[in-house]
Amino acid sequence: MRVAFQGEPGAFSEQAIQTFFHHREATAVPHRTLRDVFTAVQSGDVPYGVIPVENSTAGTIRESYDLLFEHSLWICGQVAVHVNHCLLGLPGDKIEAIRRVYSHPQALAQCETFLRTLDAEAIAVYDTAGSAANLVREPESGAAAIASEAAAKLYGLEVLARNIQDSPDNTTAFYVLTREASPPAPAPGENRTVIVLALADDDHPGSLFWCLGTLAFWRVNLLRIESRPSGRRPWHYLFYLELQGHVGDEACRAALTELEGRTALLRVLGSFPATHAT
Repeated sequence: MRVAFQGEPGAFSEQAIQTFFHHREATAVPHRTLRDVFTAVQSGDVPYGVIPVENSTAGTIRESYDLLFEHSLWICGQVAVHVNHCLLGLPGDKIEAIRRVYSHPQALAQCETFLRTLDAEAIAVYDTAGSAANLVREPESGAAAIASEAAAKLYGLEVLARNIQDSPDNTTAFYVLTREASPPAPAPGENRTVIVLALADDDHPGSLFWCLGTLAFWRVNLLRIESRPSGRRPWHYLFYLELQGHVGDEACRAALTELEGRTALLRVLGSFPATHAT
């Protein structure tokens, strides 16, 4: 089973794949961009893709939400991974000599406090593991990468510092994507449903309030809400909601039916069993 992810071998997205598909054989297939991951799943090149959606320190991965709306894929699962960042250098390098640090913008944001202790320039690149791989491909004096300890072992780099993230509970949430838009029956325990909606009249006071009130009326718990520009006109937004419950539940089904009458657009992006951080 092939599963697409953004980045290079050793990326935290690859760890998410191993965590989610632990009971089945899964081959992680690297792609350079998140858009490439969506395209691979949409085209049928791979049956699944894994994308990051939020980090507990640095916040939302906005591109992931924009691509979820742009493509017709189904969220079939989620996984949360504790992210422990390391400062990686070439063999023999000392931390005192580091003057440039390369990594993904999210990783740099998650390690902001540590980076302030270094007299070094933070340089954003497309991937954490990719920054480690590039350091080996193109050795650079005084340069280091922020990536996982697994990436250090994979690319033969030295760990100059461990657990450099600002928060010891640093965690990234991932969605698992597939082309099949048919939710399974509610699983035992907690389930989640993700929807995207556009307000019927976003100039009318209380439009969002009445949508959220519909969820409260049917006692459907709202776990997360994100807003993104719709791209249709200035200051017009899409709202992404993660709900506690399954589309097969009576309360959730009733709430969604009522929301359809209060919104200009309502789309269910997925309904799946909840998982917890590992």
